[in-house]
This record gives sequence, C-alpha cells and structure tokens, in this order.
Amino acid sequence: MLKPLKPTTDRAYDVFRSEHQPLKALFEPETVAVIGASNRPNSVGRTLMWNLIRNPFGGTVFPVNPKHPNVFGIKTYPNVAAIPEPVDLAIIATPASTVPMLVSECAAAGVKTAIIISAGFRETGEPGLALEQRIREHLRHSSMRVLGPNCLGLMNPPRGINATFASAIAKPGNVGFISQSGALCTAVLDWSFPEDVGFSAFISIGSMLDISWGDLIYYLGDDPHTKSIVIYMESIGDAHAFMSAAREVALTKPIILIKAGRTEEAAKAATSHTGTLAGSDAVLEAAFRRCGVLRVNRISELFNMAEVLGKRQCRPQGPNLTIITNAGGPGVLATDALVATGGKLADLSGETLKQLSACLPLHWSYNNPIDILGDADPQRYAQALEIAIQDPNSDGLLVILTPQAMTDPTRTAETLKETVEQLQSTPMCHKPILASWMGDAEIAQGEKVLNHSQIPTYRYPDSAARLFNLMWQYSYNLGGIYETPTLPKDWDEGGPDRPIAQRLIASARDSGRTLLTEAESKQLLAAYGIPVVDTRVATTADEAVAVAEAMGYPVVLKLYSKTVTHKTDVGGVYLNLAGAESVRQAFEAIAQNLKAALTDMPCDPDNPDFLGVTVQPMVERDGGYELIVGSSIDPQFGPILLFGPGGQMIDVFQDRAIALPPLNTTLARRMIEQTQVYKALQGIRGRPPVDFSALEHLLVKFSQLVIEQRWIKEIDINPLLIQPNWAAVKRGHRLGTNAPKSPHLLSPLLALDARIVLHSAETQEVDFPRLAIRPYPAHYTSRWTAPNGTAVKIRPIRPEDEPLIVQFHKTLSEQSVYLRYFHLMTLSHRVAHDRLTRICFIDYDREMALVADCKNLATGDHEILGVGRLSKLHGVPEAEFALLVTDAFQGQGLGTELLQRLVQIGRDEGLTAIHAEILAENKAMQRVCEKVGFVLHRHPDEVDATLRLDVGVSSSQTSSPEVEGL
Repeated sequence: MLKPLKPTTDRAYDVFRSEHQPLKALFEPETVAVIGASNRPNSVGRTLMWNLIRNPFGGTVFPVNPKHPNVFGIKTYPNVAAIPEPVDLAIIATPASTVPMLVSECAAAGVKTAIIISAGFRETGEPGLALEQRIREHLRHSSMRVLGPNCLGLMNPPRGINATFASAIAKPGNVGFISQSGALCTAVLDWSFPEDVGFSAFISIGSMLDISWGDLIYYLGDDPHTKSIVIYMESIGDAHAFMSAAREVALTKPIILIKAGRTEEAAKAATSHTGTLAGSDAVLEAAFRRCGVLRVNRISELFNMAEVLGKRQCRPQGPNLTIITNAGGPGVLATDALVATGGKLADLSGETLKQLSACLPLHWSYNNPIDILGDADPQRYAQALEIAIQDPNSDGLLVILTPQAMTDPTRTAETLKETVEQLQSTPMCHKPILASWMGDAEIAQGEKVLNHSQIPTYRYPDSAARLFNLMWQYSYNLGGIYETPTLPKDWDEGGPDRPIAQRLIASARDSGRTLLTEAESKQLLAAYGIPVVDTRVATTADEAVAVAEAMGYPVVLKLYSKTVTHKTDVGGVYLNLAGAESVRQAFEAIAQNLKAALTDMPCDPDNPDFLGVTVQPMVERDGGYELIVGSSIDPQFGPILLFGPGGQMIDVFQDRAIALPPLNTTLARRMIEQTQVYKALQGIRGRPPVDFSALEHLLVKFSQLVIEQRWIKEIDINPLLIQPNWAAVKRGHRLGTNAPKSPHLLSPLLALDARIVLHSAETQEVDFPRLAIRPYPAHYTSRWTAPNGTAVKIRPIRPEDEPLIVQFHKTLSEQSVYLRYFHLMTLSHRVAHDRLTRICFIDYDREMALVADCKNLATGDHEILGVGRLSKLHGVPEAEFALLVTDAFQGQGLGTELLQRLVQIGRDEGLTAIHAEILAENKAMQRVCEKVGFVLHRHPDEVDATLRLDVGVSSSQTSSPEVEGL
C-alpha cells in the first residue's frame, strides 16, 4: 500500500536516491578545494589542479596555498576557511605531518568530503598510525567523509571529474573500479584505452582510514551509471561492512575481485581439525562466495572480466561451452583449459550436427569443438554461429580465428558483428559470445571491430575458455545464494532445546573446564536435533559390562576424560567388543594406555584424566561414509563452518569446504558440492546415493548451534556416519540381536564422536568476534490475536517463505497492488523468482521485514496475511517502511500492529527517523501512519510520512518476543 522502495522491492537503480547518498559530494562535487595546489612542474599539487580544470565538470576549483597568489592564473586562498563558497570536496596533497591540522580546518569549515592524497601514514609504522589516530579524533565530531590517505584519488568519467594525479581520465563506461593499489590503477587505466573499456567510477581507496569497501560498494550499487564493480584488494578491513554491502549489491551488479596475499602463512593451527584446516585465505574464499563476489586469481583475469562486464555480456546459465574454430590445435588448447578449470564441452544435439553438416565442408570435425577448417570464409563462420547458438545444450560460444592463407580476419569480424547484432533480438542472446582472434598485426583491425561491437576478444583461446568458466562460476555462486531453500521438517516443532545446551556449557565453565566430555558434547548436539549414537558412561569395568549387556553386543569403549582431546592418540578407543571379557580387558587397557601416555605429564588430582569409559553400540560402517562437520573462530569473520570426509584419513585427503553461518538447505548443498567426497556421496559402484536432504538439514541445525552458543570456540563431529541405504542397518545382525531399535540408531546420519572446546574463562562476551552475517533475528518474533480471534505469529521473513509470498500475492486485488506500488503490476511479475529473492533473501543488518503468519485451520497450511518492511538508508541512521496486507484481512488492525512493531525495531536498531511516501488517495494508510505517530506532509499526488524516533523507548503495543528457530 506504499510506493515501492528501491532497497527492498524492484531495485529501481535508475532512480538514484542521491538525497540519501552521503558520498554524493565526493563523486559529484560542485566546489572543489585543492589544498597544496602548486605551479611547480611535476608536482602532485600541479597535476591535480591541471586534471580538474582541463576536464570541465561544471563546478568550481579553488586552489589553496598560502605561499602563492595564483595557480594556473586562478586565485589561491590561504586556507579552506577563506573560500567564499561552501566546499563539497577538499583534496589534500601536502606532507603527512600537516594533514591532521588541515582535516581539522576542513571539518570546522563544513567541508563535506575530502581526499587525502598524501602518503606517510600507517605504511610508515607507529608515527604514521599516530597521525591517522589524530585524523580520526578530528572526524569523530564531524560528518565529513574522507577517502585515503595514501591514494591516487578518484575519477567520475561520466561527469568529467578527474580528482587524481594520473596522466589521463578514463573513458566513460559502466564499470566501477576500486583499487587498494594506486600503481595498479594506472596500469588498468593504460590497459583500458586500447581495449575500449569505460568506467563509471575509478577509485583508489588507499588506507581506508574512513571510507571503506562497504561505503564505495553501496555508492556504486546506487549509481545508475555503474553496471558492474571490479576490485583489487589487499586487506578487507571491516569484514562485516564489506559482506553486508556486497550481499546487497551483487544480486543486481556483478562484483569481481582479486585479493592479494593468497600465499601468506595461514593462521596458526588450532587443536581441532576444523581449526587446522581452515586457513585465512580459505575463509576469505568462502566469504566472497557467500556474498556473491567472484574472486579471480590473476590480474589478467581481472582485466578480462572487466572487459566482459564492460561490454555487457550476459552470464552463462551452465558450464557447457561450444567452440567454433578454423584450426584444430587452438580448439584443443581451449578445451584443455575449459575442462581443467571446471567447465564442459557442450554435447551438441543430433539436430545441430545435422544442420552443421548441411552447410560445412565434408571434412569438418562432426563434434565440439566445431572445426570449420582452415579455408573458412566469413559466411561459414556466420552460419556455424547461427546454428550452434540455438543448441539447447550450449550455455555459451567461443569463436576462434587463426590467420591462414585464405582467412580474412577483418571481414570475418565484421560478419560476426552483424550476426551477433541480429541475434540480439532472440532468446539465444542470453548466451555469452567470446572471440579469440589469434595473432598480432594481421588480426589487429578485426580485433578492433569486435571490441567496438561489444564482443570481448582475447589473443589466446585458453584465456577465453577460462574466462567463460569464471562467468559460469559467478552465475553458479549467485544461484546458490538465492535458490529457494526448505526448512527442516521438525523446525517448527519446538526447535532446539536451548536450556539443555546452556546448562551443559555453564556446568563446564563453572567447573573451570574448557573441554566438554564426549557425553556432554553429544548431549549438546542432541539438543539441536543432531542424531547421536547412544553413549553411556561407565566408571568401572563391571559397570561397563553391565551397560554393554543392556545395550547389546558388539560395543565400542572409549576413554572418558575431561582433559584428553584426541582419544585415539592415547590408545583410548576399542572397537567391536563382542563379549563381557573383551569389555573388561578393553577397560583395563584404556586405563593403562592413558597412564603410559601421560607418564611424563603432570596430572591434576582435582581434574583427573581418567574418569572411566563411554560405552556405545558398534555401528557397522561398511558401505557408509565417514564425514566431518566442524566449526572454529576466524578473527575477522567469526565462526566458520567446515565439511568434508572424516575419520582417520582426514589429514591425508585435505578435502574440505568452508562456509559462513547461518546456513539454509541450499547453502548447505553448495557446501557439500564443493568437496571431492560429494562424488562418492552421489553413489558409486552400484551404491545408492545418500540422503542429501537429511545431510543438508543437519548442516543447517549445526550452523544454528554455532551461531547461538557463542561460548563454543571449537567443535568437531568426527566421524559423522552417513549410510547410502540405512534400511540395511535395521537388520538385527548389524547392531546385535538384543539391540534396542533406538530412533537415533535408525537415522541415516549418526554423530559417532564429538569434541567441543569452550572459550577460556578470561574471555568476555564482548570479545567474541562479530558474526560476518547477521543470523535470523528470532527475538523479533511474537504472537498477536486479531479482533476476529485469528491467532497470528508476527516474525521476520526468511528465504524459505518464498512459496508463501507467492500465495500471498495471489490474494491481492488490483487496488491493493496499485496503492502499494503506485502502478499496476502483473501477478507473474510480482511472483517471479528473481524478484522474490530480493523480497525474501534479505540482509537483516540492512532490512527487517515482518510477516504475519497464521495457520489455516481447514488445510493445516501456513499463510501470510501481511508484510511490513523497514529498509535502512545508506549513510544515515534512517529508514523507509513499506506495508501490504491481504485484502481479506484489511480492517482488522494488522497494518497498525505491523507498523508499531517496525517502529520499535527501528528504535532497537538505533534509527533516528522512519519515512514513507503514500499515494494521496490511500486514506487508510495515512490513518494508520497518524495512529502510530507519523507526521504527514501532503502534496497533490503524494503524502510524505515521517516519524522521528527517540532511540531506546519501548513500545507498549509490542508483544513480548518469544525465542524460536529460523
């Protein structure tokens, strides 16, 4: 019932919300002060001035230098305060020691933004860090934003702004480029001119004293000129801010990144397998994948991806490439590169082969690569392309040309250009088309034709094939993030037993322990619905025999200790014990083995190493797979998750996948797919596949455990046993004829062993690393009863709600749609998956959407009755809200209830104001706003509603929230 809001509905980036963009003055200044402007040849101050005045941008430049009356004939000013007009942007190019004072003067003068070109800060050590700290102190009480220090500056080519000391301004285009290296900026700039690649923004970010990756990604995400973002990164800085910005923007604008430092030493190994395997670079890789950023490994790939994105090539929807070539060798090289980097040759259909045979010479390859032979003329290339692009098995095309005696590279390029332009109007244009014109001078003109026609060209076909795979990997990663997940079946049946988990952790901490026993660890897992093998403690040999008799043979005995981490290392595990005598012997052997292993180690009499054994049924592992699921803490990203093959061979295979919590079922599947063991889990040598749904749901529950129980420092489930066909285990001979048929033992998954380490007693909760991704805010869930008696649960939206949102939109009248979106919108458009991903898959740091969920008493199905959304504005502590209630439930007070809860959430999140725009004829929504306290400003067609918030004030209308699962 409100106007569509850019951050939450259709992402109308063509409507640039500049009034809320804090960096507008940086990129679109009307007045620029150059502090340190100079006439001295080859000086930075002179170059900055010259670059600004020789590229007219419609603004005014004020040189600041107390020692010179003018620069380039333009009057200078002794300081910023003397400039007669308000200054949007100040560029500082003076020695580092003078910068803190100059920043203070700029802040006092009301300057909106500044660029510190000067070097000599943190890169010089402690003295430089001290200078940065002084600058931060001056900024603390100012709204001025600062880019740098130690940077090249920035360009806004569409506006003609060159606020750098580079030799030339970039061509206007639609690629936003951000680099932490000024030298790489100049290299990219030189490369871009012959490749005909233009930029919407060209930014050297420097040391990120103030403006960070997140700030710039948000700005470029809002900028209508920017269609894609390319980043060269040396350090991530504020990881949480980067993740939040990248996740929001990457859905609509590709972000391509190269991160230097891949070969740095990984963090010191922790004692858990997860800590050992999760190196910092692997965590970065997982973070980039999770927020939709494509990471490349070579500068050449960064340049190539910039070219593809700059030329608006669509992304492939699969890994299958079709290659057209006039020479066999280059086609083979491209195939090798394609397959080696994860792609596939498209399996051409019979119809495609038939059509190609009808127009190609007798001796063509009859396969993919499509070798159209060395005498191929432009027409033959065109015919092959027109046929190949229509093959349903192909996701993209690579056209290779080698200059041979009968080859005309220029005419072929022109024909290819015409053919591609004709195909633009067909559905097949959704497949990317790449070209490799091999050679040098002979193909230069043809290459130029292709570049100008927006067809990316590469001298080497293997480079083009690798690029296609990068494009596909980007599509694959993005699809994984925004593919609709499902909830575990038991998710709404009470959720995890948090009190039990908290008591187990508190008990260990109260006794001064950081290591949970195996029995405690399994109890904690079971509290979160993770199946564990029946585990009972025995403190004597007789007790162990009694437990084994009751449990049924064969059994397993393991060391029970509060201090020993890895039981197998000290001879603390005995398997397949078939009788009472073998149990007694194993009990005594475990005690003796431990004593021998700890002979030279001091023992604490108040915390003995040997407390007895645990007795467990012997679960037959033939045909099953041993896996590991674990978590440890990364200093930048907080808890991380690990999955891979487990058991004793974990350190041999080094096959693992890392992800960031929280997970949903789709993200869990993507995590599984990243490992080599995934191929085995799909079924090999006649074995059926495992139950992937059960494994996905286990990973989702495990990720919830990790993000909720923050006192856990490390946790491993190893081994986690999964069976291809668990029905066979139900036969008594595997578990023992006397074994009780425990539900846990009949699960397709079983945690056979577990290890949990807590943070030390000295750790404070404020010391826990911040979660990289904000988890589901269950504390905003509460109950509400409508006047007609309908019981409603009001809770934050989740990705799994997409099917319910589809059904919700089917209940809306055209009038409701018009009042909400300010125009009519077809149902098919409203429920399109690409649109609903932006509705349901939200970053809870940036948006908070509440749904009114009720259970249909007739069908037992859940239904959504209304949706309220709060969307934070960039750079200011304010938000916009949107609200929509199903027609059948309007007039029941649900809109008022949703808005009151959104207002309280705004207070809880530290907002200072909430805004909305309402159609003038939407009187009902205006009454709701007035009832909640909004002030309305009426215009002929619209009404602006604003509520100023007193942060921290509780709302009496908001029900007490209940804690529950996702």
